[in-house]
Amino acid sequence: MANINLLKTGLEVELPQQTAYFNYFWLRDNCASSWDPITQERIFDILEEPEDLSVKHAEILAGDLQVEWHDGHQSQYSLDWLRRWACGEKHGDIAIRNRVPWYSDHYDKMARFDYADLVENPARVADWTESLLDDGVSIVSNMPDSNEGLKSLCGLIGTVRASFSGYEFDVFSKADPENLAYTTKALELHTDLPPEELPPGIQFLHCRMNDAVGGDSLFVDAMAVANKLKSSFPDYFKLLTELTVPFRYTTKDHDVRSRQRIIELDPNNGEVSGVNFSQHLSDIFDFDQKLMDTLYPAFRQFGRMMQDPKYLMKFRLNAGECIVFDNHRIAHGRASYEEGSGDRYLRGCYVDRGELRSKYRVLRARHSKD
Repeated sequence: MANINLLKTGLEVELPQQTAYFNYFWLRDNCASSWDPITQERIFDILEEPEDLSVKHAEILAGDLQVEWHDGHQSQYSLDWLRRWACGEKHGDIAIRNRVPWYSDHYDKMARFDYADLVENPARVADWTESLLDDGVSIVSNMPDSNEGLKSLCGLIGTVRASFSGYEFDVFSKADPENLAYTTKALELHTDLPPEELPPGIQFLHCRMNDAVGGDSLFVDAMAVANKLKSSFPDYFKLLTELTVPFRYTTKDHDVRSRQRIIELDPNNGEVSGVNFSQHLSDIFDFDQKLMDTLYPAFRQFGRMMQDPKYLMKFRLNAGECIVFDNHRIAHGRASYEEGSGDRYLRGCYVDRGELRSKYRVLRARHSKD
């Protein structure tokens, strides 16, 4: 029989190859009765328990730890389940995947999906969301030439989230533009909307028309660039992961400001998860001038590396295609196009990254790759 030792704040129990300690509050909080069987939400209030919460009796029966609490409540815990948490194991998450870096030759390798196939086949949506988690970018072809088509595509992943541009935005040349996207000028590589407190996660750009001369799309896996910066210029990398730099978007109706880290690190594994980079929305850097002696070299080195032909993917986005990408990982831009040479019209919107991961967990559980 396994030994159980009741202590003041928890109990020790013999598990195979180890003696493990479990806190009483943790045990009571995670009794099977603490969870609603339908909603899977916690219905037990640990705040109502006394400060001296303790166990009256505990024993091992048929591979389970049986616990009787002093108030008479009884709990049962599988020893296999307890073994999982004995050493502080973290929650497993199939949506935390290895991000696969890519380079300038990625266009021909980019994951591609058919709109109708995605709408009709949830298993293909599972593959699509997986490609976005791994590569951060994909193209959906044969899109309907309608606003509803883009909205329905977004709905396969989650809810369209609003930004200061609204729920959707149109990219075309127009008079009195409020930002450079609404001109024929080149757009430098950037991520969208870093002035927002929480910049949007997944971006959709649906090309409705493109017969202008020029205007090629520019895309870079900024994660791959940041990883190279880390190995080649570790001090620059460290600085750009630590400083929060100011961004600002101003029009007659908006004055949106925030501070962001130029390079983001994944809290789960410390790896590069993305960037916030936009020269046309950067505010005046407001650090000590001596710090500028290092900040500007770091900022310029990172930006120039993104422009390196090794990383820069350049291609023409065609009518009927929608490029979908992780706005916190992929920097994008546009070459200039000739004014009056033809029409170039893109419609865009955003969905949060958390919804992408949620959709992937649900669909991959239902539709195994095997």
